[in-house]
Amino acid sequence: MARSRKKRVSKRSRPVRKAARKPVRRWPGRIWRLSLFLGGITLGVLVPWVVYLNYQVTTEFEGRKWDLPSRVYARPLDIYPGLALTRNDLEFELQAAGYRPSGNIDRAGRYRVSGGHIDIHRRSFRFADHQEKAGRLRVSLAGGRVAALKDLDSGAAIDLARLEPAELASIYPLQREDRTLVRLADVPPLLVTGLQAVEDRNFKHHPGIDWRGIGRALWANLRAGRAVQGGSTLTQQLVKNYFLTDERTLARKLNEAIMAVLLELHYDKGEILEAYVNEVYLGQQGSLAIHGFGRASTFYFSQPLDRLEPHQIALLVGMVRGASLYNPRRNPERALDRRNRVLGMFAETGLLTEDQARQAVAMPLEVTPRGRLGETRYSAFIELVRHQLAQVYREEDLKSEGLRIFTTLSPSAQEKAQRAVSDGLDRLAEAGLPDSLQGALVLADVTSGEIRALVGDRYAGRVGFNRALNARRQIGSVIKPLVYLLALEHPEQFNLLTRIDDAPVTLRQADGSDWTPDNFDRMSHGPVSLLDALTQSYNQATVHLGLQVGINYLLRKLQQLGISVDVDPVPSVFLGAVELTPLEVAQVYQSIAAGGYSVPLRSVIAVQTEGGGELVRYPLRLLPQPNREAIGVLNYALTQVVERGTARALPGLLGENTVIAGKTGTTNDRRDSWFVGYTRDLIGVAWVGRDDNRPAGVTGSNAAMRVWARLFRELPLEPVDLRMPDGAFWLWVDRVDHSVTAEDCPGAIQVPFVSGSEPTRVSDCLAVLNENDDEAFWKKWFDSKD
Repeated sequence: MARSRKKRVSKRSRPVRKAARKPVRRWPGRIWRLSLFLGGITLGVLVPWVVYLNYQVTTEFEGRKWDLPSRVYARPLDIYPGLALTRNDLEFELQAAGYRPSGNIDRAGRYRVSGGHIDIHRRSFRFADHQEKAGRLRVSLAGGRVAALKDLDSGAAIDLARLEPAELASIYPLQREDRTLVRLADVPPLLVTGLQAVEDRNFKHHPGIDWRGIGRALWANLRAGRAVQGGSTLTQQLVKNYFLTDERTLARKLNEAIMAVLLELHYDKGEILEAYVNEVYLGQQGSLAIHGFGRASTFYFSQPLDRLEPHQIALLVGMVRGASLYNPRRNPERALDRRNRVLGMFAETGLLTEDQARQAVAMPLEVTPRGRLGETRYSAFIELVRHQLAQVYREEDLKSEGLRIFTTLSPSAQEKAQRAVSDGLDRLAEAGLPDSLQGALVLADVTSGEIRALVGDRYAGRVGFNRALNARRQIGSVIKPLVYLLALEHPEQFNLLTRIDDAPVTLRQADGSDWTPDNFDRMSHGPVSLLDALTQSYNQATVHLGLQVGINYLLRKLQQLGISVDVDPVPSVFLGAVELTPLEVAQVYQSIAAGGYSVPLRSVIAVQTEGGGELVRYPLRLLPQPNREAIGVLNYALTQVVERGTARALPGLLGENTVIAGKTGTTNDRRDSWFVGYTRDLIGVAWVGRDDNRPAGVTGSNAAMRVWARLFRELPLEPVDLRMPDGAFWLWVDRVDHSVTAEDCPGAIQVPFVSGSEPTRVSDCLAVLNENDDEAFWKKWFDSKD
């Protein structure tokens, strides 16, 4: 029993062996679940992000609109037989418009000088009023004038040729980007295909990313040990330039790749390539970025894009890799090497033959010495343009609408005007006047009021205070002719020979003090004629005359001539205690120079949209002034200021004795020097003084007149037209007693009179001549009866 129990016990205590379990593989499931989890998170983040990028791509690219600067052009140069034009002036105008001298003129934008002829291959251009085709012409010059014009293509003589205007400046967007939009159809085929050959040979086939290109670039960079090749497609480059920044991060590269694929999904290759051609960065001038091949062509070659040769196209294509690195002006050797390598690629891909590539490699870079864009030498004039346009356009419109603004400026005249101020003030300093003198100069066409030149600073191109527009200074004796004009408008009382008192005068002022004006020579000259008082600029005589005509009438006359002034009606106004700018003074005298036909001085002729649609045209608006006969008489008196008055040194400064009208002006303590002078065609106003308004030792004749003369001796001088309008006529009078006389009588001078103001007393000489004429008449009558 015991044994059997023991046995049972031992049987129960023996452990039961179970079959070994196979290990459970849980990691694949975990990885799968983790993958699903991470994939969900990725999709949850990536899909919305891709949707967002897709929205950004479609909305911004679909409605893409670059802010285009407004282009400001000079006046076109109309050439015709008889035009006063020198060879130097014509060459300057051509070069300002981007034309280049050459031994042949087989390409538009070039000219050739041969003896007295200048052959020009003018470009096509859309003017404000018509489209001018490209063509070749010959300008023959002789004696400072155009002798003949010839169309070299047809061989026929022509009466008129118009050269495209120079681009003066651009009014840039806030982004400081400059571009000229071009359509892909207008881009030279070599540029389109060459760009792809150099930057993205698989452009037509990849979906936005070229994996083979990336691999090829990676292998080339590894072999070279440095970055020698890029793997970005043209689409990726466009995305980076258009949507992204230049930061080198993985997130930016990822965004670039996604957006490139999205861009390719929505738009065809042509649209993408056209956007690239207009967006790519190709240079810098100061703070201004040059974008797109259209603008780069003008910036580097002064030529439109469709006129470029293969070697020029290759240079621009090569600069895509690095506009600063391959800048042909700063790094010409590096740029030449890069251009030649690009030409090699053109030949390698069959875009050029070996001979064509070899010829292109032999060509120089041919870039212009400096870009014609950016900051301008014409900043003072451009400020006037902005001021006039502000009356019609908002500033933001000018900076984004790509307007074409046609102005009145003559580049050659502007250059001469700036030189006259800069060099003239230097000469004055050498003569002992302060070297801190500043100056301003305004030159305008008499008849049209178009401003040909405007200088606001002695230093060309310096942007700052524009004295021609903003320097309000007392004008001194420049106002005196208006006092005499008022007198001549009363023919029953005054003519040029009427005597007035040049005697001391004392007037009580509003503050109780006395005002006693003096003449410049500190002398009184007694009774003098109006003509002598004006030509010698006598202060005392002018005040006496002014008190007779009335100060309020003087202020009203200023308003009639286009100037509103806020000044107290005190007698000192008769002597120029009125503050005007040089431009306002030019406006006053334009009416006088034009014989009583007033026109607003203007700097803008027309404004067009970028596509050529006309927005605003500024027509010529003539406003006849009353009493034109009195203005005609005054014109003569102002020629006498130059002939024998305060400006009598002017003919010697000009080196020519032409009939010119003018008036000097000097203010108290010799602070301001003014000179206004005009010929038949042109009127100029010069001012010289110190910005701090301290005494400068200047007079109208020793400073401003000399600056004026430096300009006008380089301009064609047409004598002032002294034909009298209806209501005025010339009459011979005796120089001493002002009686009516005859041309052959001793002391006879010819003077104009407003009808009703002429003297009635006959001189003894004329009486004798009349008696002799009567006797001769009766003698002939009786002789005829015999």
